[in-house]
Amino acid sequence: MRTMIAGLAIAASILSFPSAAAETANIWVRADGSNFMPRIVDAFNKGHENQVKLDIIPNAEIIPKYGAAAAGGTAPDALSLDLIYTPSFAAAGQLEDITDWAKSLPYFNSLSPAHVKTGTYKGRIYGLPFSADSSVLIWNKKLFKQAGLDPEKGPTNWAEIEAYAEKVNALGGDIKGFYFSGNCGGCNIFTFTPLIWASGGDILTEDGSKATLDSPQLRGAIDLYRSMVKKDLVPAGAQTDTGSNFFAAFAAGNIGISPSGAFAIGALNTQYPDIDYGVTFLPGKDGGWSSFAGGDNFVVTKGTTKIAVVKEFLDFAYSLEGQTILAKYGSLPVRGDIANEALRELDPRYKVAAEAMAKGRTPYSVVFNDLINSANGPWNQMINEVFFGEDVNGAIANAQETMQSIIDSAPQQ
Repeated sequence: MRTMIAGLAIAASILSFPSAAAETANIWVRADGSNFMPRIVDAFNKGHENQVKLDIIPNAEIIPKYGAAAAGGTAPDALSLDLIYTPSFAAAGQLEDITDWAKSLPYFNSLSPAHVKTGTYKGRIYGLPFSADSSVLIWNKKLFKQAGLDPEKGPTNWAEIEAYAEKVNALGGDIKGFYFSGNCGGCNIFTFTPLIWASGGDILTEDGSKATLDSPQLRGAIDLYRSMVKKDLVPAGAQTDTGSNFFAAFAAGNIGISPSGAFAIGALNTQYPDIDYGVTFLPGKDGGWSSFAGGDNFVVTKGTTKIAVVKEFLDFAYSLEGQTILAKYGSLPVRGDIANEALRELDPRYKVAAEAMAKGRTPYSVVFNDLINSANGPWNQMINEVFFGEDVNGAIANAQETMQSIIDSAPQQ
């Protein structure tokens, strides 16, 4: 009897002993994700014992802040990181190698290829797709109709872009045919480079080891923009626009055509519902199309002890529920196999953006910021000169030489 009572007491103590304590992982996201990220974190936290603590960091601060935190041992467990920076942090040894886990995912081959590529360094995976944005061409249907154009048909090649812009421009007043931010490296890698890709050219080799600026495709795309500038189809303010007017110019209602991003769909629908607009692909010179694959990769800080929580959160984000939340609040789905289902209840124009995303490309480089995004970098210096200046040949040659020098001085890719 005593033995039985002792056994029951032990069993009772085991049953009453609490299970392993729930853990909380800290995740950072840049401010661009402040609409969808809190919602997906809230949904995860409500349905899981483990929890996520979210910090939203200003766009301009997140890269230097994460770099300093990782070096000082105070980094978050994981980060939703602008995908272009993944190779840089991987090369610095600050990210966890998640190759085996990534490849074990049953839907791994359906994840955005451009994101996976930028998340890979020396054959190992350090980042997986989280949020996505594609570059598209948008047009004002009201202005098209007033100009005698078919309001339901967007441009399908470079000649049509210029011809349609001319017709809209002829309406006069403060109406202009075309807009782009002429002093913004990031804006133009997002919306100008797809014109080159769709025509068979590129600005870097596939592995990022060589700059390939001096090509007929780049020169042709430059000629398109220069021609529209010279014909006064582009507002004068475009020359000095560092990106602050990237979307706002079209949203004002007096621009016929503008390269933009999938984010514009939600912004126009909610903030400017009176603007009737169309969405199409960024075309090549003679047709075809391409897109920049933007957005964030999800990366894990090397040495985190919360890897199980981080994996659990990302699994949820990849579920149909998670992908639907992301789509509803500003990100394109990153799982191609369920993208249409995640977008089913949304504006059908998102499907154009999602299709663009599936074919999207992202230049690969461990020094992307120095090459492209920096205001003093070779890409930004070149585009402003070739669009508005006189020395096109000199600008291309100088950018080619400077980009290659930066690449050659970088860590091996």
